[in-house]
Amino acid sequence: MGKGKLIIISAPSGCGKSTIISHIINDPELRLSFSVSATTRQPRTGEVNGKDYYFLTQEEFNDAIAENALVEYQEVYAGRFYGTLRSEVERIQSDGKNVVLDIDVKGGVNVKREYGNNALSIFIKPPSIETLRQRLVNRGTDTEEAINQRVAKASLELTYAEKYDAVVVNDVLEEAVARTRKLILEFTNN
Repeated sequence: MGKGKLIIISAPSGCGKSTIISHIINDPELRLSFSVSATTRQPRTGEVNGKDYYFLTQEEFNDAIAENALVEYQEVYAGRFYGTLRSEVERIQSDGKNVVLDIDVKGGVNVKREYGNNALSIFIKPPSIETLRQRLVNRGTDTEEAINQRVAKASLELTYAEKYDAVVVNDVLEEAVARTRKLILEFTNN
């Protein structure tokens, strides 16, 4: 079995990226595996190092950055970092599996730049900004202020879509899942 490839899936918040991934992650034909992220946050009760996350101190994370040991990383909150370890990507690929990276749009562009033709980048987008706003309202988890912030951020993030190999519009979930699956299958079988 050959070496696995890299699948980058990015989307603005609320576009259904996690839902689409959950529909395809266990598809045996796609041979997908999530990479376990590294983080500087403390483990929550029941979380296992190396299974849920690789828990690193700030110093260890800084060393990883300096040593180019991360494929991508970001400071999600002040002083709280998340990233993808290169060793984790290589471990999955050497098992012949395809690595799924569920990362933000900027990270996705950077990883694609580094991996080139060995990575497929898919951008999931809403049918429209209005639809996205309505979905966030219907979700009922955010204040109006938070929704406005997410929508403003999404508008900016949508400008990155053209930097991706493929764009999937998540209007009807089943169709978006089928299109994403087809893109991955075509890419991994080449």
